[in-house]
Amino acid sequence: MKKYQLGEFEEIVILTIGILYKEAYGVAIKNEIETRLSRQVSMGAMHTALVRLEDKGYIKSFAGEGTEERMGRPRRYFQITALGKKAMEYSKETRNELWNAIPKMALKVIGPRLNSRLSTVDCGLIK
Repeated sequence: MKKYQLGEFEEIVILTIGILYKEAYGVAIKNEIETRLSRQVSMGAMHTALVRLEDKGYIKSFAGEGTEERMGRPRRYFQITALGKKAMEYSKETRNELWNAIPKMALKVIGPRLNSRLSTVDCGLIK
């Protein structure tokens, strides 16, 4: 089992909770992700990620004050826990280590001129 299990979407959600800080509630998190990443997010996916993160102990939730616009229902706010911060740091360090381990030549982009000179033999295919 991994030291800190954090899926890709869960990582996006917990990072967004950090960005929003004291204003991190469901719809605000969804809107922030959609704005920053130009990516549609369903409320179902958002809810699932929030439940998973809370079950893992990475975030905690609490009810805010009820508002008139919500007919007295309180918003559910989210905060990152100490364990969640450790999971985020572990994820960031792991990604950085992987990126730093890639040889610079492996990331060099092959230009169209070089690419057009490649033959089927160069690509590992038989003519």
